[in-house]
Amino acid sequence: MYTPRRRAKHAKKKGPLHRIRILLASVLVIIAGLSFGYIFAAYQSLPAVGNNMRPSVSSQVFDIHGRLITTLHSDQNRLPIDINKVPQNLQDAFIAAEDNRFYDHIGIDPIGIVRAVVANLTNRGISQGGSTITQQLAKNAFLSQEQTLKRKIQEAMLALEIERKYSKKEILEMYMNQIYFGQGAYGIQTAAKTYFDKDVDKLNVAQCAMLAGLPKSPNYYSPFNNPNEAGNRKNTVLDQMVKYGYITAAEGEQAKKEDLGLTKKKATTENEETSSFIDYVSSQVAKKYGDDALYKEGLKIYTTMDAEKQHEAIRALRRLPDNYTDEKGLTQPQGALVSIDPKNGHILAMVGGRGQDSFNRAYQAVRQPGSAFKPFVYVTALQHDMSPSTTFEDKPITYGGWSPKNSGNSYRGTMSMSDALALSVNTVAVQAADKVGTKNIIANAKKMGITTLDDSKDQNLAMALGGLTRGVSPLEMASAYGTFANKGVHVKPTAIVKILDRNGNTLEDEATMKGSKNETRVISEKEAYEMTSMLEGVIDHGTGTAASIGRPAAGKTGTTDDNKDAWFVGYTPDIVTAVWIGDDSGSHSLGEVYGGTIPAEIWHDYMVSATEDESSADFNVPSGMERIKESSHEEKTSKTTEKKSTATTDKSATKQKTGSTQQNKQQAGRNNKEQ
Repeated sequence: MYTPRRRAKHAKKKGPLHRIRILLASVLVIIAGLSFGYIFAAYQSLPAVGNNMRPSVSSQVFDIHGRLITTLHSDQNRLPIDINKVPQNLQDAFIAAEDNRFYDHIGIDPIGIVRAVVANLTNRGISQGGSTITQQLAKNAFLSQEQTLKRKIQEAMLALEIERKYSKKEILEMYMNQIYFGQGAYGIQTAAKTYFDKDVDKLNVAQCAMLAGLPKSPNYYSPFNNPNEAGNRKNTVLDQMVKYGYITAAEGEQAKKEDLGLTKKKATTENEETSSFIDYVSSQVAKKYGDDALYKEGLKIYTTMDAEKQHEAIRALRRLPDNYTDEKGLTQPQGALVSIDPKNGHILAMVGGRGQDSFNRAYQAVRQPGSAFKPFVYVTALQHDMSPSTTFEDKPITYGGWSPKNSGNSYRGTMSMSDALALSVNTVAVQAADKVGTKNIIANAKKMGITTLDDSKDQNLAMALGGLTRGVSPLEMASAYGTFANKGVHVKPTAIVKILDRNGNTLEDEATMKGSKNETRVISEKEAYEMTSMLEGVIDHGTGTAASIGRPAAGKTGTTDDNKDAWFVGYTPDIVTAVWIGDDSGSHSLGEVYGGTIPAEIWHDYMVSATEDESSADFNVPSGMERIKESSHEEKTSKTTEKKSTATTDKSATKQKTGSTQQNKQQAGRNNKEQ
């Protein structure tokens, strides 16, 4: 018999579960209602397919004082072409690269979306995203570049409508005529003329693959701007074409070997002084907001560039020697200069070469640093209970069969770390590195902004002399040295202060974006000051006397094996600047050029002008410390400047054979000729 008591007991058991079910059902109903309302609102504001695209507006770029630097014109250089005149290889290349199910889906591709999501979750990487060619057409032709859920919903709706109104061939034709290929070229016909000086129907398979690879990131994958990455992207597209049966494996391999026959990129005289900086800013904006936003959305981009300092940087680099003209028509050697405010990371000036091409060596070139890497060794020593006056014995040493050498095989006996750095003594740097551990040195360099180091391959003693697996960029070296100037705090470099959209709305503002991820204390204020005092000795009486500017300054020279690279990186309290000189191929010697000669002279010329308005005359001494005074020694009056006597210095890195791994042996061959 089912008594009231049992019913009450039963009600107690079922009551909470019943209420949860009701609550969940209510939540689902609310979510469904909100979702429907959101989708309906997106549909209501959907532009009609067939209307003209939103009018393009030129973007403007301003310097740190709010003065207009340049206008990124939205005028579209476009030569529309009929799909029937487009070679099949080019059509196939686009489909293979962007949307291999183009002829099967209805405008959106759930299978492609799932594949992209799975690939990202499994960290395998993908050659295609989840957006179809039709979705990309909808976005470029009718929508803004804002990354919102509403815009994505509208993109999908428009794609379905486009597929309903147009055939696949018509959609592909509109897409190919619509998209941006970099270098001011819109549409495939203009792109073919821009990159190859050909009509589109004359393109070979390799050229088709190159063009099909550009829309993913036209600035980054441009063969004029970034030839290595452009080649890699072209090969990826060829592999996709083989994968989907558009060409055979043999045809793909043959196409990879073919000369692309690129036209010679003509450097424009307009905005020549600011072209490197504008290139860097454009790459940063395009990476975040897309090329269409950069060139067509009327952005107002306020930058960190100081126009006067940029002018002085261009002027200073005129000291570059003219050794020869290479097969690309470029005068060699090339050079780069990057200047940063260490307190806020603002890039004040950037020059990426002579202006004869679009390759920006200031941030894209990765070269061996030579002895310019030694400060990372010594600052690590300061963290391990050493001081500038800590002594080592400069003497012949051997590690696993490798014997680092000094200039002319000369040795000075007992000397302080400060003197060893000023005179760039190799044996002391290696002993210090061995004592503190290469792992700790690499960790410090990374914290200070060097991103190109390899934790496993660079952990050998040749690293102490700048023998690295890859190398470093001038931008990152300037940023890293800025840590010393900024009392031990590293600030990530930035070129953009604020970006407004065409309606004046703020897209980003440095003032609201600052935070711990942009500023990191790497070393103590005491260690930073001690390091600065040591680097002042380089300019005062060491290898960098040519950099002396008549006011307190600190820095370091660097020269690599066979004089293939020469550096000077230095700073005052308010400005840090890196100068690099080298042959683009990395295979030609600079001759009698060392870090203490032309690079130091370029640094001097720039910094004399750049520091005219500096408010700080000297480096601040941390509380509780006394100003460190340079000790006198016999070399102080010699004014060593890395002249011919250094020519035999440190073949050491070349001859290291540690006996541990082949990697270490190879590592050692990368650097440092300088004492």
